[in-house]
Amino acid sequence: MADLFGGEDIGSNTAPDTAPLADRLRPRALDDVVGQDHLTGPEGAIGRMVAAGRLSSIILWGPPGTGKTTIARLLADAVGMRFEPISAVFSGVADLKKVFATAKEHARRGEKTLLFVDEIHRFNRAQQDSFLPFVEDGTVTLVGATTENPSFELNAALLSRAQVLILRRLDAAALEQLLDRAEALTERPLPLAPAAREALVASADGDGRFLLNQVETLYSIDIPQPLDPAGLSTLLHRRVAVYDKDREGHYNLISALHKSLRGSDPQAALYYLARMLTAGEEPLYVLRRLVRFATEDIGLADPQAVVQCLAAKDAYDFLGSPEGELAIVQACLYCATAPKSNAAYAAMKSAWKSARETGSLMPPQNILNAPTRLMKDIGYGKGYQYDHDAAEGFSGANYWPEEMAPQTFYTPTDRGFEARVAERIAHWNRLRAERDA
Repeated sequence: MADLFGGEDIGSNTAPDTAPLADRLRPRALDDVVGQDHLTGPEGAIGRMVAAGRLSSIILWGPPGTGKTTIARLLADAVGMRFEPISAVFSGVADLKKVFATAKEHARRGEKTLLFVDEIHRFNRAQQDSFLPFVEDGTVTLVGATTENPSFELNAALLSRAQVLILRRLDAAALEQLLDRAEALTERPLPLAPAAREALVASADGDGRFLLNQVETLYSIDIPQPLDPAGLSTLLHRRVAVYDKDREGHYNLISALHKSLRGSDPQAALYYLARMLTAGEEPLYVLRRLVRFATEDIGLADPQAVVQCLAAKDAYDFLGSPEGELAIVQACLYCATAPKSNAAYAAMKSAWKSARETGSLMPPQNILNAPTRLMKDIGYGKGYQYDHDAAEGFSGANYWPEEMAPQTFYTPTDRGFEARVAERIAHWNRLRAERDA
């Protein structure tokens, strides 16, 4: 089935009337592709290649239903190349050998081959490496399509020989173009009220193929009166959100959640939390990130934040879904609205660095235990000042190795509870300075 749809001269498409609507609306030229003008337009990478008549190997990266397969097929036509499609889902090493052998035979006759590899990220590293010699010697020009981040899924050697082009999720205007073309081809208006038409576009979530499949369903049913949004939702289902829990979408959303929390935006944080949980993310994964956030980005500015997050974990363990998810929401909102400080996180990094650099230094003898007579004789514990016996419970003694000057790792902010911590540290510093003097 086509990946993207269009065709201004709709009536001249060659797909039979019995073909799926998406096939009948398949573009016949790159200019007909909707939603990807940044690539296919005169100033876009693909537009420039076509104008020059020379095509380099490329990786098309984008969500489903945005035009990867269609663009690859039209590219071959535009530069006069033979189009050879394979799918990484259904092909193995034997299939690749046949493709390369056929491409070599055509090359001897002066025919260049555009090898289109759908779902290229599904090939393993060895299979990806098998492309390299044939790409380098010009046997094939590779056009790969992937929904996954190429920097994670493709070999560096393959990426160095191909340009990565990013296809955008289709916006509302592009999806409306597809609806207009469907109505023009079928010579029938969609049986939808204006609000329902908007709801149909929104339900596609940027996927043109899904939208046209929904349109085809609407045309296949006898609908005497235009549907309103409620009637549409009863008849059709929404597109399931694209979300792989071990791939880039997962990391993008957890990053967005974390940064929304850090930016003290409870509304955005709740939105990304909902995106993850409604897509099927493990609630305990989200809870672990909230606990991490509470210690990294709130810290002592509000020590209750980590308590709230751990309480949410216990509540979720006790209640399960969906009741327990409200506890996750509460922890999320608490973290988003809490005063922020990364002072503890910064202090940890500084202290760890110093410890690696000075890890062999002995603490001062006055704070060492002396469980044996020999240790007492050589000075362990001598001169130790018991702080509870000192004025204000503070002796001001030195606790640093003799070869090392006192360091400052933790600098509390003036936000939340940490402001009180800063006052205590400042007070102790004054007392230490007075006693040193």
